Amino acid sequence: MTQSDAPCLALPADLLAAEEAMLQAALAAVESGDAKRWAASLRFEGLRLLPVALRLARALIAAGQQLLMVWPDAGAAALARRDGEDLKEVILDFNQLKRAVSDAPDTRLLLAVNPSPADYEDFQALCENHAGAILMLNGRLEDAAVGIGSVARERRKGFVASWQQAYWLQPLEGGALMRCYPDDWRLYRQDPDGYRQLEVLPERPDPDTTAALLAGEDPDSIKQQLSGVDRFLDGLRN
Repeated sequence: MTQSDAPCLALPADLLAAEEAMLQAALAAVESGDAKRWAASLRFEGLRLLPVALRLARALIAAGQQLLMVWPDAGAAALARRDGEDLKEVILDFNQLKRAVSDAPDTRLLLAVNPSPADYEDFQALCENHAGAILMLNGRLEDAAVGIGSVARERRKGFVASWQQAYWLQPLEGGALMRCYPDDWRLYRQDPDGYRQLEVLPERPDPDTTAALLAGEDPDSIKQQLSGVDRFLDGLRN
């Protein structure tokens, strides 16, 4: 069976269906023991993340997880406590968690919501000091290695690479990309009659590969062309 012939996994019909799929993937990932750091991402433009995060936290607790929800700043944590009063005892910001003192290692599931490159130093320290599994919701760490020295950049790349994707759903121009643990990455093309599974991939495809597949082109050929252009430009610089 080829990758494109693999059984089709349907895209969620709406946000609530996507949240349920994300919950099941996150639970399967955390309980697998395959890794300690997991990420779940809903890459929708204009998504109001706070209600999504609160629903996810409640669902994880209902599924039997001992949970601690952490937000990058005090303002975001305060809003979460206001809207999720039933969760206020388990909602902290990064600084509060950093100051928390415990005699025993904290093995609760740490749900970290929306850390950005600006939060990198604090977030990495929290992750390294936390004894339990970590689920990062809609983290934006990809740019954390931009604009810094080479040694620090490699160190940050290593931290970013330590995360495994439990769930990913991203609408694209003319398609969609999804990963639902333990399944592979799946690329869908939007046809006149709906979304059709186009390819199953073992790893998240880069933007060039994604664009080539959606356009019906050979991604390896596109990469060879781009590599040739890069070599030409390097020759001009030398």
